Amino acid sequence: MTDKEKILFPYPKIRKIQDEMIEEVISCIKNKKNLIVHAPTGIGKTISALGPALSFAFEKNKTVFFLTSRHTQHHIVINTLKQIKEKYGKEIISCDIIGKQWMCGQPGADALYSNEFSEYCKKVREDDECEFYLNAKKKNKVSVKAKAVLEDLKKISPCHSEDIIKICLDEKLCPYEISVLLAKEARIIVADYYYVFHPSIRESFFQKIGKELEESILIIDEGHNLPKRCRDLLTAKLSNFMVERAIKEARKFGYKETEEFLAGIKEILAGIYNGLGESEEEKLVGKEEFARKVNEIIDYEQLVNDLEFIADEIREKQKQSYIGSVANFLDKWRGEDEGFSRIFSVMEGRQPLLTLSYRCLDPSLVTKEIIEAAYCSVLMSGTLTPTLMYKDILGFDNAVEKEYDSPFPKKNRLSLIVPETTTKFTRRNEGEYRKIADKCSELVDLIPGNCALFFPSYFVRDSVYKFLYEKLKKHIVLEKQRLSKLEKQQLLEEFKSHKDKGAVLLGVASGSFGEGIDLPGDLLKAVIVVGLPLEKPSLEVRELIGYYDKLFSKGWDYGYIFPAIIKTLQNAGRCIRSEEDRGVIVFLDERYAWPNYKRCFPPDMDVKIIKEYGKEIKGFFGQ
Repeated sequence: MTDKEKILFPYPKIRKIQDEMIEEVISCIKNKKNLIVHAPTGIGKTISALGPALSFAFEKNKTVFFLTSRHTQHHIVINTLKQIKEKYGKEIISCDIIGKQWMCGQPGADALYSNEFSEYCKKVREDDECEFYLNAKKKNKVSVKAKAVLEDLKKISPCHSEDIIKICLDEKLCPYEISVLLAKEARIIVADYYYVFHPSIRESFFQKIGKELEESILIIDEGHNLPKRCRDLLTAKLSNFMVERAIKEARKFGYKETEEFLAGIKEILAGIYNGLGESEEEKLVGKEEFARKVNEIIDYEQLVNDLEFIADEIREKQKQSYIGSVANFLDKWRGEDEGFSRIFSVMEGRQPLLTLSYRCLDPSLVTKEIIEAAYCSVLMSGTLTPTLMYKDILGFDNAVEKEYDSPFPKKNRLSLIVPETTTKFTRRNEGEYRKIADKCSELVDLIPGNCALFFPSYFVRDSVYKFLYEKLKKHIVLEKQRLSKLEKQQLLEEFKSHKDKGAVLLGVASGSFGEGIDLPGDLLKAVIVVGLPLEKPSLEVRELIGYYDKLFSKGWDYGYIFPAIIKTLQNAGRCIRSEEDRGVIVFLDERYAWPNYKRCFPPDMDVKIIKEYGKEIKGFFGQ
């Protein structure tokens, strides 16, 4: 059994599967190997990676970066560090840092686009117009007040970013600048992926905090989200709405000639739209094809330079510049071809939304060099199957792959495939939606307590809900699109409050509740995953399939099937969150029974294909 003190383990007992993961983490860090680990809920993956990494970092003078895509995970890490400090009396200087924009005390900063915020922040600092920054640094030297607050933060460390922000804003200090000073001395930094994987943010951040990637251990949590986040980092988009705003901006500030050039770009987008076939919604656009059309208006290079110059001038007068956003896209459009796709798409509406995109297909263009440079990387998630896919698409070399079974008693979970309906595109019609509603209603009636239904999209959810809402006897909680953090919490509390009589949450696979929420104990008795959340077979998806086929001969798996199954497993994972939880998981779509999809389920899920499910579910709940 692993020595708990040696790996700073703060809890009474190390469980069997947890012990195996800890030993693997220790081995990989010692031997400078990377680890890709599928660790289902209940293993305790946070401390299993954090404890050994932190212990090694203290011993060998390294820095641990705990990276995650969810703010809730920051809390879990900081709370774990507090428990380590309390148990072993060890001083742990940590830095919990979120996006600079979300730490800013300037009014209205949170309403800006990210690229606009960075320009705005730079301008107010350079013009000595930010009191928070000026109070933190005087002529680039740390102020006396900032030093005092920093000392206080080190004493109470580990602490949450919310605490750092409140303390700093109360003192009229810039929370980001103080966090950077704290990060310089921190043994562990808890941050979003962007701080390490965004090329320009990483370069600036590491330089400011005086850390080296080569001396850093990376723990990448919720690793199933990393490929898409990294692809998004290198993706750029230009829409007709963005160009229209840029035209208005040019008119407002009297840039007549620029207004005409921008109108020409708007015409180029309209021309591509008019050239689409009758049922076409998107098409590939060649790099040179678009550049040639721009060159007919003005020299491409000159236009980019002019727009960048004018955007800087405009930012002297206001926080943001749409002209700057257009310049940014035109600059990125000239990038590499390999690993990218250039797509024009249209979303019909009162005024059609026309979008030209330079889309990244290959996340390894971001991740590979970072993983190779770091001292060691641990990529982990409760849904990281198959691990080989992540090794391939993220560019991991020298990597150990591990997949662990769920540590929870199998008798506490009933996993069923009910192959009675489908949300397949070719079968979507009123009759099928009515049939899905009937099945959902029957299943919900069999569940003594709260039940969550996850649909492939809001459209499918609403199409089924039309027939379902009259059939449901339980209280209905309907997830809405683009919920704020507060609205999400309120809906969750409403759902929890009905646990005795039972409520039904109708959500979406990739929505606010599909992953990252905990409903332990009797707060959730069943999850029904309605349909298979496959991406619409868009041009981007087809390009992705083709690209992964060329690289790995696994295009359909890597670009289409596995991402859908991972969403499904994330949804299913909301049901069993602790050793005592008991619950039913139903996969309601005939395709789950097809060999090509059924093979994707982890073996320990023990999924049964069944049509007569009533007796099975009643028996499970002892009814």
